[in-house]
Amino acid sequence: MAVIFSKIGIIGGGISGLAAAKQLSKHNPMVFEATDSIGGVWKHCTFRTTKLQTPRCDYQFSDYPWAQTDDNSSFPSYAEILDYLDSYANHFDLLKFINFDSKVTEIKFVGDHETVAYQSLSSGKPMWEVAVHNTKSDTIQWYAFEFIVVCTGKYGDIPIIPKFPMKKGPEVFKGKVMHSQDYSKLNTQESVELLKGKKVVVVGYKKSAIDLAVECAEANEGEEGKACTMVVRTLHWTVPHYSIWGLPFYLFYSTRFSQFFHQRPNQGIFRDLLCHLFSPMRKTASKIIESYLLWKLPLVKYGLKPEHPFEEDYASCQMAILPDKFFPQVEKGKINFKKTSKWWFWEGGVEFDDNTKIDADLVLLATGYDGKKKLKEILPEPFKSFLQFPSGMLPLYRGTIHPLIPNMAFIGYVESVSNLHTSEIRCKWLSELVDDKFDLPSTEKMLEQITTEMEIMKKSTRFYKRTCISTFSINHSDEICKEMGWSSWRKKNWLAEAFSPYNSRDYEHDI
Repeated sequence: MAVIFSKIGIIGGGISGLAAAKQLSKHNPMVFEATDSIGGVWKHCTFRTTKLQTPRCDYQFSDYPWAQTDDNSSFPSYAEILDYLDSYANHFDLLKFINFDSKVTEIKFVGDHETVAYQSLSSGKPMWEVAVHNTKSDTIQWYAFEFIVVCTGKYGDIPIIPKFPMKKGPEVFKGKVMHSQDYSKLNTQESVELLKGKKVVVVGYKKSAIDLAVECAEANEGEEGKACTMVVRTLHWTVPHYSIWGLPFYLFYSTRFSQFFHQRPNQGIFRDLLCHLFSPMRKTASKIIESYLLWKLPLVKYGLKPEHPFEEDYASCQMAILPDKFFPQVEKGKINFKKTSKWWFWEGGVEFDDNTKIDADLVLLATGYDGKKKLKEILPEPFKSFLQFPSGMLPLYRGTIHPLIPNMAFIGYVESVSNLHTSEIRCKWLSELVDDKFDLPSTEKMLEQITTEMEIMKKSTRFYKRTCISTFSINHSDEICKEMGWSSWRKKNWLAEAFSPYNSRDYEHDI
């Protein structure tokens, strides 16, 4: 088949892919989605009880608000989110750009090998060729693009499976082992039948693991039901809702005033001094939240109080919102906990480094996904090696551009309180870049900025490898706005600017 040429290719039809398609729509991008539907992880990695971790009002596109609801602070279900994304795609006529059942299997660099910088799209010369496997017709088609936007995301597709010593892995276990990705493919009846009457072990203590434990407990209601055991290696702070001692949560971390006391890139010696002087205020804010959580939730009773400050979980986007039914199920004895540093299989279940064992019929692995491996599987050398960085984070300028990979952007690899907003504003920035509205800094300057941001993340939390900007997200957006020529202050007056929260609606357009 002949190679088909187009200006821009987008890989992935999740939230980031839709945002990229919308912002780059004037270029008629070609979007390749490996499955038969949009939605990304919301379609393919959710359970029947999965809800958003962010309030509805903070998780919406800047130019497409949610329909009016009685409770704008509620956490929508995954089904509501899929409906919202479908409505967004139809409203802006994005489906015409999307090629479904189209899995990208290979990418080749066809540009000048001396090129390391971004090249304007005015040349009309392709930089990349992409092999796309149509899973319905079982055919391969090659495409050529001047620019590629990778929106495959950090989650889904490639599960992380723990490694075990010889003869201590799943092969010796007589029960069933399943990763949360495979569990998410089950319908309601299938998931209930899988869990009901079984001795279930859930490995993990983040959002997916917590949701799985609740579903397991609900499937085992009644005296005949079995208890679920969560295997916990690292404890993290969990939050029941976004209110702390009657105060809205955003006052602690999501206003310009509250973020002023946290370190951020390029802040200068004066702000360095201020951050040092006001560090007790940051610690106090964290302690206030911890005191509320310890009062509200039975964390001490069940040995679930983390040793690290709450602020470190927030700074690494590790904070999980608890389902309403989680601790009620714990109190009923339907969810138990086993803290351990090491575990492995034996024929009847799971064994731990303290020589204790748990009987199990089913072990569910909520152990996450390998987003970097997913990228490396399609990127050619030497570019895939550029994704390796000593810190473990992806080295991306503005969370989007790798300084050594020309004419390729990565959207959806930076986390914050609202990943939708984080992706959308980078897509707006990328659109302005592609339209030659501004120039990128030199490679050296971009690498310097990346290193600075990484150092701040490393100072803020021991869990820094997630590339999370939650404690300096407003500053990050300020710098993006400045490069686009937008005003960085988005509110109507100084009081709102200092003390009201920022969200995507503040960045609908330049002001």
